[in-house]
Amino acid sequence: MAHSPSIAPDVVAPTARPSRPAAIATWLLAVAGLIVVMVVVGGITRLTESGLSITEWKPLTGIVPPLNAEQWQAEFDNYKRIPEYQQLNQGMTLAGFQAIFFWEYLHRLLGRLIGVAFALPLLWFAVRRAIPRGYGWRLVALLALGGLQGAIGWWMVASGLVERTDVSHFRLATHLLTALFILAGLVWTALDLRNLARDPGARPARLTGAGLLVGLVLFVQLVFGAFTAGLNAGLVTNEWPLMNGRFFPEGVLQHRSLGDALLNDPFLIHFVHRWWAWVTVAALVVLARLARRAGDRRASIAIHSAFGVQILLGIATVMTSVNIPLAALHQLVGALLVASVAWGAHAIGRRPWRA
Repeated sequence: MAHSPSIAPDVVAPTARPSRPAAIATWLLAVAGLIVVMVVVGGITRLTESGLSITEWKPLTGIVPPLNAEQWQAEFDNYKRIPEYQQLNQGMTLAGFQAIFFWEYLHRLLGRLIGVAFALPLLWFAVRRAIPRGYGWRLVALLALGGLQGAIGWWMVASGLVERTDVSHFRLATHLLTALFILAGLVWTALDLRNLARDPGARPARLTGAGLLVGLVLFVQLVFGAFTAGLNAGLVTNEWPLMNGRFFPEGVLQHRSLGDALLNDPFLIHFVHRWWAWVTVAALVVLARLARRAGDRRASIAIHSAFGVQILLGIATVMTSVNIPLAALHQLVGALLVASVAWGAHAIGRRPWRA
């Protein structure tokens, strides 16, 4: 009896769908771009004192803004019940309320858009089995952080609805730093995936000691930047390099301990933010040189460009008594600086060897 010809295994086995690291990287960078926009809009929301204009958290139904005069008046009446209106904004017109409502609504709308822009493509790539091995957990973690960020945002707003006329600067810092951490995570993961697209044997980059140290130095600067925004500390002086005619602000430690002043005194917080910036610059120069030595000249240029522009914008913001467009640009470049640092740290942590 004749034997039937054997069938090659690759014919009978189902064809595996190839992963798509390049496409996923492009998608992640697009989401990162949305987060940069979100950070800027959040900054404008803070600068225009708009953040407490929406006094309820409605993750789903809140996507629909007031559509008629009755709904607008109901929203305005809710705002009138909180201390910010009662102590600072009595006499505000409905038109004035609508102006501040716009920025907070836009900020929340962008948050929802980012959630959809991340969750739906993630689901599509997962169903298509296009996510490279080892990256699924990282993408899910980034999605979870995004959900947590929404909760942190409401936690921040809630701090200003009962006894305060503004939000807690600690909660504001948590909200901003979480957004920037997600931004850095998206950039890092996208760069790993781009390397994988070029070389299927590429390993994820590791966080080196130098990268970690620079990240910690930048973290301190970002914390004090958030405190500066939350306490309106940019308004304590419009001079640079002196502060109201002095290098060190007068009377800072007369009634507070150093620890308390570092956390709560607008003058000392402003002082630390403006001078720690130069420690940060020194660290960033080192990172940029290491990135160039590792073969990534573009990352080096990005870091130098970002911190150079950021320093100039910071000085200009102070000297114009926190001009809103300049302050918003300062926040924009701050987000781009975080992205460039993630790029540089990734460059020096790439592993040339294969698995």
